[in-house]
Amino acid sequence: MPEAKGPRSEPEPPEAELPEAGAQRLQKVLARVGLGSRRACEELIADGRVRVNGEKAILGQRVDPAVDRVELDGVLLPLLPGLVHYVLNKPAGVLTTADDPHGRPTVMALVPGEPRVFPVGRLDADSEGLLILTNDGDLAQRLTHPSFGVEKEYLAEVEGVPSAGALRSLRQGIELDDGMTAPATVGVLSPGVLRIVIHEGRNRQIRRMTEAVGHPVRRLVRTRIGPLTERGLGPGEWRPLTLTEVRDLASAAGRRDGPGKRAKPGKGRGGGR
Repeated sequence: MPEAKGPRSEPEPPEAELPEAGAQRLQKVLARVGLGSRRACEELIADGRVRVNGEKAILGQRVDPAVDRVELDGVLLPLLPGLVHYVLNKPAGVLTTADDPHGRPTVMALVPGEPRVFPVGRLDADSEGLLILTNDGDLAQRLTHPSFGVEKEYLAEVEGVPSAGALRSLRQGIELDDGMTAPATVGVLSPGVLRIVIHEGRNRQIRRMTEAVGHPVRRLVRTRIGPLTERGLGPGEWRPLTLTEVRDLASAAGRRDGPGKRAKPGKGRGGGR
């Protein structure tokens, strides 16, 4: 008679590897942020694509993610433990703020509560589209400060049909109450629907520009931030950015002068539309 067998025991899953404090082997740090296996990261180092504090990295080198500047192909890597980056498709009627004293809905209710993140720039309550939320203060500053020239693209449905002169004014710059705007890229997708690309971050800038030429906005949707586009998210949906997307955003913003810093409330610039 065959011997009875008990239930088959399944192997326990390996424990998640937690970030270590202090100096660690460079290839281990690179692997942890998603650049591939440790062997693949060793190849990146051997190929001369990794720099630490401006110097070409060597195999076996140790780095402290909280102190050292590590770049891959000239782009600073977000190595600090706990940094997160989300992209949200903000719906109309939701405020781009961390808190509202009047209890109105905010974007913070649409993303995870921990770790705490903050919106990068602004979309006004009536505007829709792409919004980045992160606790990476270094990247946030570069994406919002006009000196870094990160493009933001919008679809604007306006009242009426802008004339050739109105379009020319938008492209050359508009005198607003806070000064002349920089030239914008403006295309006509259909009568009354414009594609507008700017790199400034003034409050409600697109709305004020189109109103100044006699065509107030009826609907405004942000469709691109630098290289980042997202057509798969429904209104109110979000997802984490991939490491490649974070690197591409950092590259577009010229992020080269120091490790990421945790964002603090109220430190982001404008950019509301």
